[in-house]
Amino acid sequence: MDFFSLPSAAISWLFSARSPRSNSLVHANALILAVVFSSVAFAASGELEKLRNAQDRPALEARAQALHADAEKSASDAKKWIAAASAYSYLAEVAYELRDKGGSMRAAEAGARDAESAVSINGKVADYYRILGTLCGQVIPANPIMGALAYGRKAKNALDKALQMDPKSAMAHVAHGVGYYYLPANFGGGPDNALKDYKQALALDPKNADAYLWMGVALAKQHQNKAAREAFTKALQLEPDRRWAKQQLDKTPAQ
Repeated sequence: MDFFSLPSAAISWLFSARSPRSNSLVHANALILAVVFSSVAFAASGELEKLRNAQDRPALEARAQALHADAEKSASDAKKWIAAASAYSYLAEVAYELRDKGGSMRAAEAGARDAESAVSINGKVADYYRILGTLCGQVIPANPIMGALAYGRKAKNALDKALQMDPKSAMAHVAHGVGYYYLPANFGGGPDNALKDYKQALALDPKNADAYLWMGVALAKQHQNKAAREAFTKALQLEPDRRWAKQQLDKTPAQ
């Protein structure tokens, strides 16, 4: 996953030049920047995903704190704020998987503040809203009622904005679905609405492991154990190192 959206921004700028001949050097430089930024973005997100997959909470915590400190040194750099926010989101995810809802909430709140900083600097990147909405949603499980009251609307608004800006983002649909999954039923949440988002995500990206994983979680919540196990199995085929997916598969009855 590319949390930074740098390549698309660079490519958009590259194609906006009016005179290809007179701007050939600018075009070349822009292309170089796009490649460099793309490599950095994918390397960073890939590192965080590996730590998440292994449930390496101490390493994620250290990485999130380091990225936050780096962002504070360049307070006007939205990319650094969103990098820190992404790390906190992974940390919150792993804390939740390890059944520390309080720790998950604290990480999500810290990440949400960093994501808000990124959005306030640059509100034109759909993925920034996705990450903000995800983090706001991650606050809720520790205290579903109060969390929904404080963060439910923020999560929904940010995720709706992400989908409005980039309706073909599979990860935005996954995040939207996870938000619905954790939102209490009396707030319009629940697995039924979540499943619609996961199916849409898979229609856009049939190899999205996260969509299969969360589909399995939602199906298990509905006691559709066979279908849930099939979804978890597919998630593991796509991402064999995802420890939480294996745990979910192991604890879901065959029937």
